[in-house]
Amino acid sequence: MTDQKRPNIVFILTDQQRLDTIRALGFPHMETPVLDSLVEGGTSFRNMYVTSPSCSPSRASLFSGTYPHTNGVFRNDEPWVWSWVKLLAEAGYRCVNVGKMHTMPVEGPFGFHERHVVENKDRDHPNLPFYLDTWDKAFWTRGLRKPSRVSYRERPDYDDRLGAFVWEAPEDLHPDVFVPSLACLWLERYKGQEPFFLQIGIPGPHPPYDPTQDYLDRYEGRDDLPMPINDYDLDAEQPAAMRELRRHHQGEDHDAIVHLENPTAEQLRRQRAHYYANVSMIDTQVGRIIEALKARGVLDETIIVFTSDHGDCLNDHGHSQKWNMFEQTVHVPALVWGAGIPGGRSVEDLVALFDFGPTILEWAGIAPPAWMEARSLNPLMGLAAENGERDRVFAEHTNDAILQGTNYMTMIRKGDWKLVHFVDSAEGQLFDLAADPEERSNRWDDPACATRRQELIMDILRWRIESDRKTQGFCREIAGL
Repeated sequence: MTDQKRPNIVFILTDQQRLDTIRALGFPHMETPVLDSLVEGGTSFRNMYVTSPSCSPSRASLFSGTYPHTNGVFRNDEPWVWSWVKLLAEAGYRCVNVGKMHTMPVEGPFGFHERHVVENKDRDHPNLPFYLDTWDKAFWTRGLRKPSRVSYRERPDYDDRLGAFVWEAPEDLHPDVFVPSLACLWLERYKGQEPFFLQIGIPGPHPPYDPTQDYLDRYEGRDDLPMPINDYDLDAEQPAAMRELRRHHQGEDHDAIVHLENPTAEQLRRQRAHYYANVSMIDTQVGRIIEALKARGVLDETIIVFTSDHGDCLNDHGHSQKWNMFEQTVHVPALVWGAGIPGGRSVEDLVALFDFGPTILEWAGIAPPAWMEARSLNPLMGLAAENGERDRVFAEHTNDAILQGTNYMTMIRKGDWKLVHFVDSAEGQLFDLAADPEERSNRWDDPACATRRQELIMDILRWRIESDRKTQGFCREIAGL
């Protein structure tokens, strides 16, 4: 940054938010005036890809600047070992987390001075560890029962809802209101004058899809909502690992979603209306956070980042939620707005979510560790002279209790081509996104694409070898050597 004063940084991370959820990014079905203002007044990254298609692996990668195969977090219950937040704290930032980070241990410090944790919306499952978060305690003090798949199962229409319900508890207890309210409370009450890093983990629009009725009214009954991409031969075009994932979802009500093989158009439209309404709720809350920064008198010296850990298929390609490499899962919105950030700038380059790590460190005047594979986004915003361009991005996933059809899945996008490799199968996925942006036609077995397929597989091999060399210092870092 050119300004000598180090900015405050507010990092808003939603959970499971698709790219097509911000009107100003080209999606007119959305009502998102606050996020639109961040797009218009800041810099938006139009090709931001996650490094893993589920919560904790994506976040551990984001907050370490390394891929899952380096930091060891492939599923939600695997321990985190290091976070660059500690570098901010050591440099004099007040580091605060409000809401979801999905760390393990759940309340581990990971560099933060304060953590006010709110975890997943729905944790009512016997396989999940017992944990009472700040949100649970708020419900208990009010003498109320927190909504979850257990309470929703009591509804006679539970099997038909695709996880879409109207929030019936007090609105201030909705997690996507409760978490921003806690953040606003912190901004009001904390009296320290040092720069701060405030990470706000908003739990939605992760399912259950549960907006309040007033926001749902904006989307119900509309025929302009985009409908799922599933009107092609799913079995013929998808490899066995993805077919198995679809079957798994049809047998388990993950996060209160009973995933149906052949939902009706009305069920699909209802699910999307609830999901998009939940995003509009979040949009309003981002406005409240901005107002709280203004009331504190620090808005002009603060940078706001808004992004998400991964997306949600919402029945695109016949899939529920994530754990796949389709665009709806791995391609997320990413906005930067505030002190010193160029306004009205749109970056089309391929970038990775964990690139926010070195970017934020540089804002704070900290040189990112040399072993980080993440690259600063500042050159792409015109804030640094170095070359920040990527010509390819990667994502990976394994060891997951839900993704059971493969032992290891890797994605590469290079230019307009995307390949998904399964380590234990001769099958795979190959898409020409220029000719087939909806990923309907799998070109993996197309003889005309054999050279392209081999080239991308070799790029994955080369990346894994170079990655291990690049991150050799990471182990020394976490060992304190």
